[in-house]
Amino acid sequence: MSTPPPVDTAVAHSARVWNYWLGGRDHHPVDRETGDRIAEVLPEIVDIVLATRSFRDRVVSHLVEREGVTQFLDIGTGLPTAHNTHEAAQAAEPAARVLYVDHDPLVKVRARALLTGTPEGATGYLHADLRDPAAILAGAARTLDPTRPVAVVLLGVLPFVGDDGEAARILDHLMGALAPGSFLALTHSTCEATGPRAVEAVRRWNEAGDEPYRLRTPEEVRGLFAGLDLVEPGVVPCPLWRPVPAQAAWARPMDEYGGLARRP
Repeated sequence: MSTPPPVDTAVAHSARVWNYWLGGRDHHPVDRETGDRIAEVLPEIVDIVLATRSFRDRVVSHLVEREGVTQFLDIGTGLPTAHNTHEAAQAAEPAARVLYVDHDPLVKVRARALLTGTPEGATGYLHADLRDPAAILAGAARTLDPTRPVAVVLLGVLPFVGDDGEAARILDHLMGALAPGSFLALTHSTCEATGPRAVEAVRRWNEAGDEPYRLRTPEEVRGLFAGLDLVEPGVVPCPLWRPVPAQAAWARPMDEYGGLARRP
């Protein structure tokens, strides 16, 4: 059995703060304090987190049901909570295959909770860093078939890659190695809806958190899909990406933008 890594209770941890906002149990006082300080200036943060997860579910359903994609590479998985990517994918297609990737030792310890799925499908976990796409691709071949399309899922991960050149290098490497017809789905924070409040929320995170976080403009987020064919409606606030009727109340602008694009 894995031994949990020592916890630095003086520094807020991104996965644990996200887990706190989602109503999970894997967080500590420093994470709750940081999460609450951010919520003071940006009370929409919990709605943003939930809207991001809902965006992922709609993307997964679209990919399985309309595009025939049944392989998912979820990078920056975070701590397991209710209804993870493999559950959304395998609910639509029991034979779907999902590989989770994270570099966080805390996630690695909890990864067992991610490795339950349908007998027909497959779920796996790879301990690797987004900044090393070659290692991710090598490890992915043990769970996913590289000759068939794969959907890469990056929820709220690229704000931690502040350099545009590095972000482009990572995405080019990942998508360039996958089969034609593969997809990239990502979400990214902006300050389009709340302006200075979002900027202050990020400042509070960078003051207390474990990794620097960067906002990008909607135009910069669209630039992350360079060389790929965006699926309608393009890069938009997460609640506005193909909302279902039951989510009509969520269909409003938010600072978290999302998009889905296909590799030609």
